[in-house]
Amino acid sequence: MKKPGGTTKQAAAVTPAKEAAAKQALPETTEGFPWLSSHEIKKESNPFTDRDWRMLVYAWSGMLVRFAIIFTLAFSVYQFLANQEQKRVEQTMSLVELWETKDYQQAQRALKDRLAALNSKYDNLLSANPSPTEEQVFRQRIGIEAMSASGGDMPLADFSEKFDRIVYFLNRLSFCVDGDLCSRKVTDAYFRDYAVSFWSYFAGYVDKQRKAGSPTFATAIEAYVRSGQPSAETK
Repeated sequence: MKKPGGTTKQAAAVTPAKEAAAKQALPETTEGFPWLSSHEIKKESNPFTDRDWRMLVYAWSGMLVRFAIIFTLAFSVYQFLANQEQKRVEQTMSLVELWETKDYQQAQRALKDRLAALNSKYDNLLSANPSPTEEQVFRQRIGIEAMSASGGDMPLADFSEKFDRIVYFLNRLSFCVDGDLCSRKVTDAYFRDYAVSFWSYFAGYVDKQRKAGSPTFATAIEAYVRSGQPSAETK
């Protein structure tokens, strides 16, 4: 009798060969997306040119709403900035009122009288047409002399008290401007000339105080005076 085993092995050997031939026979393709018909692409209509009056009303009303929102936001920002500036002006005017009080008026008068007397005393040391450098040196020497015991009729201790009051106020003024709490425009209108004149006389004395152990003495005043000024005028 013949065994049927041989036929089974032969059939099993033939099957993988057919499958490999079938795989090789498949054509290659690069089409991965479906083809879109031109009829499926619809052009969006412009509501502003639509013949339907309802679409026109909808389009223009939407545009007006957008403009209203933009205008409201812009006005809100402007109003906020205006309110902030108004607060800065009010803060500056409170300093103006403080500057006009009795104590500060006396301090200003004492400083003015002492400097005027020294300018008159040493007037012959300055030429008729001094250069900016010569005038700068002259004023700083006057300022140093004013802070000495022989600088005037008022005792130095009393004058130093008046001087410190002025320094305190100008420092406070500078901090207010630098911190954007005061209006720079209003501050400059009231105090810049005085601050610049004060610094032109006492910059030398301030420098001596810093070297003597007070490195931050009157730094705020210096910063305010030098801000927005040509370097030749504020050295």
